[in-house]
Amino acid sequence: MHPRTFRFGVVAAIAPTAIAWQALARRAEELGYNTLLAPDTMGTLDPFPALAAAATATGTLRVGTFVLPAPFYPPSEVAWRALSLDLLSGGRFELGLGAGRPAAEAEVVHRERAFGSPAERVKQLSDVIHIAKEEIAAAAHGRSPLKPVQRPHPPILVAAAGRRMFQVAAAEADIITLGLEARTTEEELAAKVAELRAVAGSRFDDLEINYNLFGVGANPPEFLRQQMGVDPDELIRTGAPAILTGTPQEMADKLRRRRDEVGISYIAVNSLFLEELAPVVELLAGT
Repeated sequence: MHPRTFRFGVVAAIAPTAIAWQALARRAEELGYNTLLAPDTMGTLDPFPALAAAATATGTLRVGTFVLPAPFYPPSEVAWRALSLDLLSGGRFELGLGAGRPAAEAEVVHRERAFGSPAERVKQLSDVIHIAKEEIAAAAHGRSPLKPVQRPHPPILVAAAGRRMFQVAAAEADIITLGLEARTTEEELAAKVAELRAVAGSRFDDLEINYNLFGVGANPPEFLRQQMGVDPDELIRTGAPAILTGTPQEMADKLRRRRDEVGISYIAVNSLFLEELAPVVELLAGT
C-alpha cells in the first residue's frame, strides 16, 4: 500500500453571494472533500476573507491558498495573514505559494509591487517562505497574542514545474502542486515526478504531491476549450491525465494506479466538477 492516503481538494474562485460561497464550502465538506482551495487573482475573491468565511461555515474542511504569488506580498504580510487564518480556521489552513503565473505580471501593477525575472521571483518565493517560517516561529514562542494553532507552522504548498522551483519546494515545502500544461501525457507526468524525486532526494517521501484535474467526465463544458487553450476532446482521445473519464470505479482505479506508480495522492478539481468527482472521493478519500 502507498504510504500516503488520498486527499481531495476543490478549487473555487468566486460565488454570487456570501451565502452561496458558504453553501459551496459546506457541500464540499458533506461530499468528503478535504480542502477548499482559493486562487489569488484580481478577478476572483480575495482568498483570505473568502477562506475565513468558508472556515466559519464548516467544521472539518481545510482551507488553502492556491496559490499566493510571492511577488505580490511583503513576506511579513504573508506571515501575518497566515497566522490570522490559521487561528480563525482552528488550525485548518494550508499556505499555498508560487513564483507568479505568467498572467500575474499584468496584475502586479495594481499591487504596487515589482514583477521581476523568473530567477528573481524564485528568490522572492524562497525569501517569503523563510521569513514566514521565522516570523510564525517567533510568534509561537514570543509575547505576541497571535499564535499559530498548527506547529511549527501551517503546511506549506508550493506550485512548481521546473527544476529551480522543485529545488525550493524540495527544501521548504510540505506539499507540492505540479503546475503542468493540460496536454501533459501520463508518461510526461511520470517523468516530471521522477525529476522531482531526483531533485528532492531523501526529502521526496516527505512531500505530498498534488495534481489539479482540468475536468471530469466525457462531456466537458465548452468554456474549457478557451480556458485551457486546447481541445478537451483531444485530451480525452489521447488519455491525458488532466481530464478524468470513465465510471466512478474506473476513475478511482486510474487515480489509485497513478498514486501507487507515481506518487500523486492529493487530487484537486475545479468546483464546477464538485459533484462529478464526488463518487470517486467517496471510494478513495482516506484510503
